Amino acid sequence: MSEYDIHQLSALDRIRRPEGGLTLGIELPLDNDWSPERENQRQKDGRPFGIPDLTRYPDLVRQVDRSGFAAVWMRDVPVFDPRNFGDAGSVYDPFVNLGFLAGITENVVLGTAAVVLPLRHPMMVAKAAASVDRLSGGRLILGVASGDRPVEYPLLGLDYESRGEAFRHAVEYLRDAWRGGGLPVGHGRVDPDLDLLPKPLQAQIPMVIAGQGRQSSEWIAANMEGRFVYPNGAEKLTVQAREWRTSRKAFGLRVGVFISAFHLDLADDPNEQVTHRRFGARTGRKAFIDHLHTLEDGGIDHLALLLRPSRRPLSEVIDELARDVLPVLKSQSSPATAAAE
Repeated sequence: MSEYDIHQLSALDRIRRPEGGLTLGIELPLDNDWSPERENQRQKDGRPFGIPDLTRYPDLVRQVDRSGFAAVWMRDVPVFDPRNFGDAGSVYDPFVNLGFLAGITENVVLGTAAVVLPLRHPMMVAKAAASVDRLSGGRLILGVASGDRPVEYPLLGLDYESRGEAFRHAVEYLRDAWRGGGLPVGHGRVDPDLDLLPKPLQAQIPMVIAGQGRQSSEWIAANMEGRFVYPNGAEKLTVQAREWRTSRKAFGLRVGVFISAFHLDLADDPNEQVTHRRFGARTGRKAFIDHLHTLEDGGIDHLALLLRPSRRPLSEVIDELARDVLPVLKSQSSPATAAAE
């Protein structure tokens, strides 16, 4: 049996190379609605800006799953706020979406980037996440955050300013609920006869934090298995990755994972030079590979690619990335793919 036996790997291990190097994932939604051509189509369809067309979404997810990518990632945007944010994100509720993806994929890690914990009761998050982990065969990474959209909190009758404390409480609750041994019933009491089912398939569902969550760096290093940071230049990401690893080692913990994202418009011409844009670039394949090698050398474990700016059909972009980019990273295939070979 392969050393990458898929049934023995945690979801975290599936996006982290044991020998170092970078894995690639895809960020949802799978629509290139930020390209000029698709923007024109959106206007003809009468869709507001920021709402993607998800017609081909299931087929494209299946293509990603069989092509060797390590993960797919989705955002948590409960309310479309065109006045202040203008982007509907991944559109679907993350846990409904995760259940759907668990049924149509076999290999990719299913990740959230990120569930806004203070907006949901932690008991329901714990049950939903454990259900996804079971249904997917242990492929869930629960990315979590405190949220940066103030409009969501008053809609739910919640206090925006206390979200940091609520976030910490939710993290503690999730771990206790997955472990078992009773559930809190109020006023500091725990009923040992109550339990939450199912339990996760993984020994512990890994949690990674997106942003800072209104927490100190020390708390994050001690309580999270990974960091998902905003897209940035290779130099800054290298510094952040080093600081993350140093903090984890100071607590005597496993290194965990360091993740970022990139908004990619992959040019037809593999020799086209880089044209930078916010959070990413338009670039040919060769320059993009050079950038990925720089990130590998900087200690970044995983990069989630958002393809919404892409001017080419997404099926072509996914195919080129799988055929010509994934094989030249430090490891020839993802752990999940290696287990299936």
